[in-house]
Amino acid sequence: MDTIPDYRAMDAVAVRATVALVDGIEPDDLTRRTPCARWDLRALLAHMTVQHLGFAASATGEGADLERWRVQPLAEDYRAAYAGAAERVIAAFAGPDVLERMFALPEIGPSVAVPGRQAISFHFIDYVVHGWDVARALDRPFELPADLVAAAVPVAEAVPDGERRRRPNASFAPRLESPRDADTWSRILALLGRSPEWKP
Repeated sequence: MDTIPDYRAMDAVAVRATVALVDGIEPDDLTRRTPCARWDLRALLAHMTVQHLGFAASATGEGADLERWRVQPLAEDYRAAYAGAAERVIAAFAGPDVLERMFALPEIGPSVAVPGRQAISFHFIDYVVHGWDVARALDRPFELPADLVAAAVPVAEAVPDGERRRRPNASFAPRLESPRDADTWSRILALLGRSPEWKP
């Protein structure tokens, strides 16, 4: 598992880029459709907020309780709540020996735990792609450094495809085909079931 890179710095960049996007979400935007089937922007933001909190709990040995991962209604000040959750998970990932700690992931299964290095890669790809989801819902650009986007490709390739992606509230739809000459973003999106052409 030590062949998985340390994605913490890139994860922090991606997460803070989503914070900037969320800061521009007006209350009227919350009902906008997103590339995540069945989720409007309110539901997507609620999911993103609690995932930060769940991963932060797992980084400190408290993530086995499924309640830590249960989606809650958006706070009245959803922007501040999201920014706080984002900084909380970034701080938790910076802890000593976090790459070697076992992270409980009860959403996958009641006894599932993976090394921190792998869990952080899961979080990283979530916020690369969910950042794109939010940006598309708002019809705004989502810009990340080119080296970060390139580093996300092998993580996207490693996400299992199959029936799990057809379940209700799955974060990723089944993979789509992409042209051989597709750019890096398009490859990532297709691997995770998104069409680069999606528009609100």
